[in-house]
Amino acid sequence: MKKFKKYLLITLVFAVGCDVLDQEPQTAISDEIAIRDQKSAEAALNGLYSQLQSTDYYGSNLQISGDVSADISESIGTWDFYREMDTYVISAGNLEVRNLWEQMYSTVNHANNIIADVPNVDNIPDAVRNQILGEAHFIRALAFFDLTRTFGGVDGVYGDQGIPIVTVPSRQIDENSFPSRASISDSYQQVRDDLIQAENLLATAGFSTSNRVSDAAVKALLSRLALYTEDFELAESYATEVIDDFSFSLVDDFANIFANENTAEAIFELTFTNTDGNDIRFWYFPSSGGGRGDIALHAEFVDMVLARPDDKRGELIGFDANVGAYYSTKYAKAGGDDNIQILRLAEMYLNRAEARTRKSTPDFSGALDDLNEVRNRAGLADTTGAGVTNATDIMAAIERERGIEFIQEGHRWFNLLRTGKGLSTLTNLDRLNGDPVSLLNAGRQVFPIPSRDIDANENIEQNSAYQ
Repeated sequence: MKKFKKYLLITLVFAVGCDVLDQEPQTAISDEIAIRDQKSAEAALNGLYSQLQSTDYYGSNLQISGDVSADISESIGTWDFYREMDTYVISAGNLEVRNLWEQMYSTVNHANNIIADVPNVDNIPDAVRNQILGEAHFIRALAFFDLTRTFGGVDGVYGDQGIPIVTVPSRQIDENSFPSRASISDSYQQVRDDLIQAENLLATAGFSTSNRVSDAAVKALLSRLALYTEDFELAESYATEVIDDFSFSLVDDFANIFANENTAEAIFELTFTNTDGNDIRFWYFPSSGGGRGDIALHAEFVDMVLARPDDKRGELIGFDANVGAYYSTKYAKAGGDDNIQILRLAEMYLNRAEARTRKSTPDFSGALDDLNEVRNRAGLADTTGAGVTNATDIMAAIERERGIEFIQEGHRWFNLLRTGKGLSTLTNLDRLNGDPVSLLNAGRQVFPIPSRDIDANENIEQNSAYQ
């Protein structure tokens, strides 16, 4: 992955570099270059996508962090920074935590530049302007959402503070350079505000491709957000819109979601090439397969999957006999040019199943119908009868399918935490190269704010478990 040259204004926020993964010439510009016309505005937008594609963000770090902190993956190599996540002893100096925080805020800052400058550029057709701004608001919302759930928490469930909400470009050091943390509810409200703005801007755009932000992607993320804020009626409504009002469909062969690009199931996926690839495969595949082999799947989780021989998702699990470890093969291209899934249709069915189960007037029948859509595609029979007769049972079944469905996609940690299952589920997890581990400290359900940002900005308070 090419390194982005970063212009450091404050340690919290980094300006945007000039490398991107797109193939067209002059596809990105630095934040230091003014957005003067349609060409430079479109180049800035392409540069914004490159921020998401960084290996410090959706190019691997977020997914690995989300799985290795849960009961899906474990760190079995020499990279101590993921080992800290795996064993719940993260320090505020953890390099991968710092990289994740900085890259998320770099994404925010790039979006801020577009949102601030594009409305003032002449000679851009309204449809193009709206498209650019809609995509920028969505990507800023996604970064704020990931920051809040990773470093802030969920109101009433875990965490006690939100994140610094930075909505103006960082171009000089002034009073805006040292923001304090907002509340968790205000942090999620900023995500929602950006998504509603994106929804309004993209609603009539008529532009739809899964490797760019679309109206469907906005609604899909709004459905996910509503589960975090426990607005289950809204989560159901947005999931239904995505399922019913667009042309998405579950891919018959589960493996094709990852082997192919822009399938009928993909709502939003990031494009990578063999010259600018992601490195998820590098971390998971063993050395015999051309990878580093630092991240393996927990054997107990694999046993749960493989105990169901009809489950096609088990076919994307490999085994390294040299170290006796299982690993995921979802992203298997040697060049790292697999497209990365951020939002796909299976999640909408599971979101709606959960919302129907947890809303004030539950719809258990509808929830099971949605759950069975995902199970049936995986080759499994319907879930009916014993074990799924009440909300507790159905939620357990939904979370089991979420875990299996989204191996290596970084969902598990956050879903366990937001539903209050983290401390009870992440106990006595067997590890290949160490003693079993448990998440015992409720305060460690959020990551620490990187120490150098705490040192640089006296207005930011560290999360309590890391003070």
